[in-house]
Formats: sequence, structure tokens, C-alpha cells
Amino acid sequence: MNTRHYIVDKDKPDFRLLDQAAAVLRQGGLVAFPTETVYGLGANGLDPRAVAKIFAAKGRPADNPLILHIADVHEVEKLAKKVTANAAALMAKYWPGPLTVVLERTRLVPDAATGGLDTVAIRLPDSPVARELIRLAGVPVAAPSANTSGRPSPTTAADVLADLSGRIEVVIDAGPCGIGVESTVVDCTTPVPTLLRPGGVTLEMLAETLGEVEVDPALGGEHVKPRAPGMKYTHYAPAAPMTLYEGETEAVATAIAAAAAGLVAAGRRVGAVVADETARLLPPQAATATYGARGDLAAAAAGLYSALRYFDAVPVDVILAEGVAESGIGLAVMNRMRKASGYKIVHCE
Repeated sequence: MNTRHYIVDKDKPDFRLLDQAAAVLRQGGLVAFPTETVYGLGANGLDPRAVAKIFAAKGRPADNPLILHIADVHEVEKLAKKVTANAAALMAKYWPGPLTVVLERTRLVPDAATGGLDTVAIRLPDSPVARELIRLAGVPVAAPSANTSGRPSPTTAADVLADLSGRIEVVIDAGPCGIGVESTVVDCTTPVPTLLRPGGVTLEMLAETLGEVEVDPALGGEHVKPRAPGMKYTHYAPAAPMTLYEGETEAVATAIAAAAAGLVAAGRRVGAVVADETARLLPPQAATATYGARGDLAAAAAGLYSALRYFDAVPVDVILAEGVAESGIGLAVMNRMRKASGYKIVHCE
């Protein structure tokens, strides 16, 4: 299959190109497209055969549920039996945006899109490209991240093509994604809303809007039946094994520098995913991919996946990664880094 590459402006996309891509979706094909979070791999979310193509292209387990993306808030009524008061409050505050709500699904939503669950995950993205594509398609678009399953999510069209070229019909290229980590997912079917996946709408923002929010135990690494995308399986992993260093800032930086020096001395090829300040402490033989200045959590989120993917082109034997504070979007960054490391973590004090 020859994957077509459409380049569009992120704010004023070419209607003609988006209409061609929308036709592919209506015909049951796959289209990768940008959102404000990461690039998604889209298919007609109401067509089980089209949805099955997503799983085949990604190599994604079939019990891992997908998010249905919509272009207008009123489309929720077709997909969810009831919009709870908590969901309505979140939708009013954060849509369009990097927030996914989980509600009880209607019969219109196929099992293929929900991993067999009785619930459906729904998002109204903020990206003009994404919303216009969905509007032109005329159907909810099921879309996980547009990468091979388990790999770091794509934040550029080049990332998508590196994983999926030849497996999908179209990739729409609108440049880098701004947020850089997937949407926040909140289960609104529970009496107290439950955070299933942290993202751009932070836990603090959710608590301010709702008053009370629970955090799903799976975020701590417990093995449970997935209630939302990205909860069960290994995700975001770079090509080489990665160890994550967490704890007090200076202790983490010192430990990474010492570990890197020891590994280099032993003849190992070392990679590091660290803050700018820590990179300056590492031996020159270490390959470094920085995600921004220490404490700039937005930069860490935006640069994380590209830093992980850097080591596809620069082969190393091991990757040492520097954790960030878990406040704000840092909670989402740490969630992804822990999964990327397979929970191989060094705690520093």
C-alpha cells in the first residue's frame, strides 16, 4: 500500500485534502491525523471492519479499547446512553481539548471499538485539522495513537510514517503536536469520577472542576482489566531498555551521571533522556536527548516522545531517564516514563 502524505496548515487546513482523507474514512480506510496531543490513527468508529484494521495496522491487542473522536458536542447523545452531571461539567469546561470522558455506551457503538466493555470513551479534540476531518467524514472516528503498539506515540507525521508507512492509506501532516502526551481519560460512570489516564487536563484541574476525583489503581502499575486506552499493556517503549531515575532532583542528576560514567567505562553505549541541566553532567560519550529545562513540565511533555524516538536513529545499549515532578502535567509525563521503562525504577534520595 502506498501511504499518501498530505501537508496542511494546522490552523487553516486545505479543505480539498481533508475531504479526500474523509472519503477514505467513509470507505473503511485508515487515516493518521494530528490532534493537539499526539497523532491519531483514525477509522470509522461505527464500522467494526474498519476498526479491526486499526488493530491490525498497529499490532494492538483487541481488548484494548479505543477513543471515539467527534466534531460536535451534540454527537455524544448518539454514543452514550446518559451524560452524567460530572461528564457534563467536564465537557463544558474542557471541550474541545485534551480530555476524554468514559460513559455507558449505546448499541450504536460496536464491541470492536470498546474492547467488549459496556462503556465508550469519547473526545472532542481542539485541533482544527482533527475536527474538520471528523466533520467531513460524518462519523465518529476511532483513533488510538498512530504508532506500532508499544512504541512511543508519534508527535510528528515523520514519526507516523516511520512506524506505519505502507500500512495505512493517508497521513495528514500539520507539524508537531503541541501538548505531546495523550488525552486525560476520566471514567464518569462511577459515583466519584475516576482518573484512568493523566494528560493535558491535570488532576488538579479535574479536582477544581469536580471537587472530588479518584485515581485508578492501575496508574500505579497494578494489572487490571483495562477500562480505558493505554492501561494494560506495555507502552511508549524506546528501542533500547530504559531505567527511570526518580526522587530528589540533585540526587537523581548525580546518580544518572555516575551510572552513565560507569557504563561508558565498561564499554556500553549509553543514551540519556534528561533535562538540559543534567545533560551537561554526562560524559561526552553518552548520547543525550533532552526534553527541556528542569522544572518546565510542559516542555517535558511536548518533548518526551521525540526524545525516546531519538534512539531509534542513534542505537544504544541502555537508556537512563530522568523523572520529573508529578504536579500538573508532570503526572502524565511520569505515567508514560514508568511504562516506557517497564517499571524499572531507581529511587534516589
